[in-house]
Amino acid sequence: MMKRCILLLFVVSVVACNSNTKRKRITGLVTDSAMVVSAHPLASKVGVEIMRKGGNAVDAAIAVQFALAVVYPSAGNIGGGGFMVLRKNDGTVASLDYREKAPAASAHTMYLDSAGNVIDSLSQDGHLSCGVPGSVAGMVEAHAKYGKLPWKELVQPAVALALDGFVLTQREANGLNYLHDFLVKKNTIQPEFLLRDSWTAGDTVRWTDLGHTLERIRDTGRAGFYEGKTADDIVAEMKRGNGLISYEDLKNYKAIWREPIIGKYKEYKIISMAPPSSGGVALLQLLRSVENYPIESWGWNTAQTVHLIAEAERRAYADRSVYLGDPDFVNVPVKELTSALYTDERMKSFDPEKATPSKAIKEGMLALHESPQTTHLSVIDAQGNAVAVTTTLNDSYGSKVIVAGSGFLLNDEMDDFSAKPGYPNMYGVIGGEANKIQPNKRMLSSMTPTIIEKDGRLYMVVGTPGGSKIITSVFQTILNVLDHKMTMQEAVTAKRFHHQWLPDTIFNEFHAFSIEDSLKLVKMGHAFSPIRSFCRVDAILVRGDSTLEGGADPRGDDTAAGF
Repeated sequence: MMKRCILLLFVVSVVACNSNTKRKRITGLVTDSAMVVSAHPLASKVGVEIMRKGGNAVDAAIAVQFALAVVYPSAGNIGGGGFMVLRKNDGTVASLDYREKAPAASAHTMYLDSAGNVIDSLSQDGHLSCGVPGSVAGMVEAHAKYGKLPWKELVQPAVALALDGFVLTQREANGLNYLHDFLVKKNTIQPEFLLRDSWTAGDTVRWTDLGHTLERIRDTGRAGFYEGKTADDIVAEMKRGNGLISYEDLKNYKAIWREPIIGKYKEYKIISMAPPSSGGVALLQLLRSVENYPIESWGWNTAQTVHLIAEAERRAYADRSVYLGDPDFVNVPVKELTSALYTDERMKSFDPEKATPSKAIKEGMLALHESPQTTHLSVIDAQGNAVAVTTTLNDSYGSKVIVAGSGFLLNDEMDDFSAKPGYPNMYGVIGGEANKIQPNKRMLSSMTPTIIEKDGRLYMVVGTPGGSKIITSVFQTILNVLDHKMTMQEAVTAKRFHHQWLPDTIFNEFHAFSIEDSLKLVKMGHAFSPIRSFCRVDAILVRGDSTLEGGADPRGDDTAAGF
């Protein structure tokens, strides 16, 4: 008994902070006209320069995406994929799916041994973990429909960064040092990343092979990646490492425009990403699950508020494990899952005094009618157009495979499929039949690029990287502003927590709760798993005076820039 008490006190001390600490009001960068918030200061600067030249928010987002592929290789990419949600200044909304796809040679048993057991490493790193990249096709498609400046002007800043060089931050130097041994292990042809054994802040980096790949993309668009030398290099890399991506996979890849998920939370209109992202569906479920509770009066991260949010999150993630997948392959009951009737029914089992064990929670019952390491950037331009983009390689530095001769990292997104129903991926998220591996299928995602309106006007652009924690981090950031009346910077900086149904625990940042509230939550039946930090939210708020406030996450090198 004594050992248990000591352990409880240790956990509470790590979880908790002093409830009497007064928070000073903190405001992020405020500008009058336009803003970019991204994971790297150089990338944010590129986006602002594009808008100063007359480019719109889509142009800026494209330029930032390519710049991040150079200066932020752990997640910025041309070898991965993502989602874009946009709102034009006339209120028109759209969303673009450029998520990676399973190669045509994929099979639902490809990561199982002869006994039917999952071999984790095959889906999590190396050549066999790579899905067909979608980032370049997505940027080309976005530019064709909404771009304003010439394509070459949008890619050239990334070319210059790669060939002329850029100065490493301390975080980026640490990341490259971390990557070194993985590159030696996973690459038969050693990449230019290994020209030196260690990096320090202030070093200048030049990625020559990547720069020439970007030149091909600049000069010939889609063909510069999915055809010619780059395609040759990708296919050759696959053959060296027993990967599956073929010329036909590259040729046949297409980005798809999808209807965004749209819903309401109190007086706010929520615009987010539809499947194959689970983000928009889960976000609306979560918002509707807590809408009828007085969390504003309960307070930020109090025991009552945390308990409610954790219980809503565990129910939403139970549904995610069963119902969500690629809508081109399975019926995804979006309307039913996001209805107020359904979320109200799901919350009927909520006990305000006691945690519901996850083993007692299953997916909700639906009456279906059939006819079954990531980065985010937010942009608002001077005309009031808004773009939210979340893009990913999956794990930090993706598969750790660099395409020899072309100089870019490939994703390990195949791990986002369900290797076997009921088996967790690298983030511990359980998947089911709806997300099983099938040729040419897009794997389920948690990415949640989101735009919010208030009274018919643009109000917020928000999103984050972070695997399974993306949805809950976006959700809590929104509540921080809408209900807890924080500034955008305060909302982004605030400590976060996360529940994903299984495992049955609250993952929390250190000092997220007061000691008193931590003890209350333990008595309610909650368990904790403290984490130093997670997710890097980047967001923009349109304030009452029409100025823009950027929230750049201090957990990284994230930077707001604008004019």
